[in-house]
Amino acid sequence: MNRLTGIPAPRTLAVGHWPEPGDDVVAGPPSLPGFVASSFSPLAAVVADRCLKPAPAVERTAIVLVTRSGDRVSADHVRQAVADGKRVGPLYFFQSVPNSVAGYIAARWGLRGPVVCLSPTTEAHVAGLEQAALLIADGDADQVLVVLVEQAADGDTAEAMLVSGGDPL
Repeated sequence: MNRLTGIPAPRTLAVGHWPEPGDDVVAGPPSLPGFVASSFSPLAAVVADRCLKPAPAVERTAIVLVTRSGDRVSADHVRQAVADGKRVGPLYFFQSVPNSVAGYIAARWGLRGPVVCLSPTTEAHVAGLEQAALLIADGDADQVLVVLVEQAADGDTAEAMLVSGGDPL
């Protein structure tokens, strides 16, 4: 229970992680059609797949994508191209918006709930689960897929959690 809102904490139904044992962290996650150069979107997609394969979501499942740093690789590429006076490829505009991969995940899994993207200054897990609890409490979704993605010099990480507001469906 969130002490400020009085909204019950969501129940975790399934999880998926990157990396897991056996993952090639040097090569990164499998590429994703329509997304280039960066691991951000493939990370989000692979953890969503790992989470949803054993516990398929219901149709009214929202997606909450949480990242404190965003797609750093794409942002750095665009920043450098602009600084150098070069043309920025159209796929970079598409993938620079985090909800583009959330839309990909929703279409792939038939999810029909709202999509929310957060870049919190607080702890990412807490922010994602609080947003999930709000979506469920407000009646906007029956379940929420919370996807956390971070790119870092010491290794990329991602996690997906499928949560509900009550008893497992």
